[in-house]
Amino acid sequence: MRSSVSQRPVCVSRLLRRQLVLLLLQAAGLGTHNRCTAHIVAGRVRLNGSVVSDLRARADPTRDVLTLDGRPIPALAWCRYVRLYKPYNVLCSFTDPEGRPTLADYLAMPEIYAAGRLDYDSEGLLLLTSDNWLLHRLTDPRFEHPKTYLVQVEGVPDEAALERLRAGVLVKGERTREAEAELLSEEPLLPPRNPPIRYRASIPTAWLRVVLREGRKRQVRHMTAAVGHPTLRLIRVAIGPLTLGDLQPGQWRELGEAELTALARSLGEA
Repeated sequence: MRSSVSQRPVCVSRLLRRQLVLLLLQAAGLGTHNRCTAHIVAGRVRLNGSVVSDLRARADPTRDVLTLDGRPIPALAWCRYVRLYKPYNVLCSFTDPEGRPTLADYLAMPEIYAAGRLDYDSEGLLLLTSDNWLLHRLTDPRFEHPKTYLVQVEGVPDEAALERLRAGVLVKGERTREAEAELLSEEPLLPPRNPPIRYRASIPTAWLRVVLREGRKRQVRHMTAAVGHPTLRLIRVAIGPLTLGDLQPGQWRELGEAELTALARSLGEA
């Protein structure tokens, strides 16, 4: 999937303030990368009245004025942002050669991709977008963007087990980063899972709230197992400031202005 990024249609981020003039020209439908480069090299592009001569020049698409041959450039193609409640036992992709349920069963929108993944047997919030910058920011572990999970585990963890989760545990020979972990005093209100988890009368269960700033494969499950409390159900309820809200499994909607502003602020772009 990642190898095809350069072939995606160009759109303008609603979160990033200053963006390459070259990209803005492409998003306005003024030609390919090479053709828009030629427009700049020929001195045909102006930014707030001044000729753009540097291919690395940036502009704020919401404030600055770009012209080509003295005429304002056409309307820009803006990126799209969708939050979706991925149900249990659904692949975090749009196709599957084995015929298993995928995101395409719930959402038909071309050229959007998940900013981070959820396992087949996990549930909850996915952010899908055509914004390449946001995809990078949310999936690169260097930026430590927080993701919040509600985790039902086997048994009731004591404070020592919670401290181990917070300090980091060894997973496949590598220690996880520090995390937030707390034992919830009551079961959260969540849509029922289909099928439900398998209860055992002799073993109680408990709910944890866990916040991670990294995203290794099946990390939460490995972490709780390492402290003796296997995960039974896992729901991601937040990505930074974005939450599931009132979405039900399989439902989605595009982000509103307030959500985009909060997301931009969390990324240092507001």
